[in-house]
Amino acid sequence: MKRGFTIFLQVVTALLGVGVLALLLWEPQVEGRNVNATLFEIYFKDPFLAYIYLAFVPLFVGLYQAFKILGYARRNEIFSQRSVRALRIIKYCALTTAIFILGAEAYLFIFISGKDDIAGGVMMGVFVILVSAIIATAAAVFERILQNSVEKNLRTT
Repeated sequence: MKRGFTIFLQVVTALLGVGVLALLLWEPQVEGRNVNATLFEIYFKDPFLAYIYLAFVPLFVGLYQAFKILGYARRNEIFSQRSVRALRIIKYCALTTAIFILGAEAYLFIFISGKDDIAGGVMMGVFVILVSAIIATAAAVFERILQNSVEKNLRTT
């Protein structure tokens, strides 16, 4: 890949991570039930919010691995075991994120349903699960293709 394009993609990946982090920190403050709450009450007295923050740790690990893969591509080292390992980590991170969000959806249906309107939260969760499943599938396909290419290169050398 061209050096400039991979640097651009790395910048986009970093900006995506910063944007998701900013959204995770900003959204609880504008949520309806937190309008009159203090920052301490918003961030430290809500176990569901702590769970959501924990659920997004694999997302940031996956973004870091994508950043590393782009670095390998920039240095023409994409056909290596390190790239295959990074894709495998991305796949597991996407699956872990989907499982965490599925747990949050279960919490909403079991404990919150009927007491509050959960439609928006459920839809956001379904969207994140869908995106995570697509990313995990793509990472698995690319991992298999890259693993086959690495094995062929090892056999021919």
